[in-house]
Amino acid sequence: MSENPVTAVTVTPANVSPEAGAPAAAAPAVPAPSTGSAVAAGPAAPAGAAASGGSRRSEPMFPDGTGPAADPAGSHHERRIRSFQPRRSRVSPSQADALRRLWPKWGLDIDGLSRIDLDAFFDGRPVVLEIGFGMGEATAQMAAADPDTGILGCDVHTPGQGNLLGLAERNGLSNIRVANGDAIILLREMLAPGSLAGLRVYFPDPWPKKRHHKRRLIQPEFLSLATTRLAPGALVHCATDWEPYAEQMLEVLSAEPTLENLYPSYAPRPEFRPLTKFEGQGLDKGHVVHDLLFRRRGD
Repeated sequence: MSENPVTAVTVTPANVSPEAGAPAAAAPAVPAPSTGSAVAAGPAAPAGAAASGGSRRSEPMFPDGTGPAADPAGSHHERRIRSFQPRRSRVSPSQADALRRLWPKWGLDIDGLSRIDLDAFFDGRPVVLEIGFGMGEATAQMAAADPDTGILGCDVHTPGQGNLLGLAERNGLSNIRVANGDAIILLREMLAPGSLAGLRVYFPDPWPKKRHHKRRLIQPEFLSLATTRLAPGALVHCATDWEPYAEQMLEVLSAEPTLENLYPSYAPRPEFRPLTKFEGQGLDKGHVVHDLLFRRRGD
């Protein structure tokens, strides 16, 4: 795996990059409570996520900078309505060990201050961005099944970050990198236009209460930004088991002029998306999972 390269491009904090062409009004997602799968990107889990048998809750988890930062973007980026809630879960000793050893090479804090050289970071592979990967099992399975595609997993769940890095090491997966922080800042400030081969958002928080719908990730403003980072032909793949959110996803994705639906409505679950244990539990309870597959139109 390559070292963690970022270019020396300076960006203006809190402002949309000139190429973005979209306001920063959206926010990354969190996992749907019914499936417990993906957690979307946002500020890293605070100091309360101490390792098992480890430090006091008031102490930072990685004070020496060897792991993900607690708030990588700090105060130099705006505070806006967000759709994630960092989970203060405990980090196991094995997860903490993976983070300390592997983060300097395979991890990336989303500080919004420099642009990522994806070609160098992924050894020339095409890169798919996955917003919210939970504990990383499905991400690792997809990476193993398609070693020629790089997966940049963006999340704030520290135990999941450590678990995914450990899975990558144990299974010899050289095509996984982990980004810690706010996915909106990652898209807006740190990824070049047309640099992504795909976008995956699996089981984001549905925010079921009407007053919280503004916190949902899949909104027109989010897609206006995200699609500028997609190369022509890039695949946008969303999945949810919350029917009202699936309807909103279908409406919003269909209204985005740069995207085309690959199916008349919802898509069958593609073979490359693994069925997770949480999804299986939801199906056992009678939940209906909807997949949506859209493609970025050519310029």
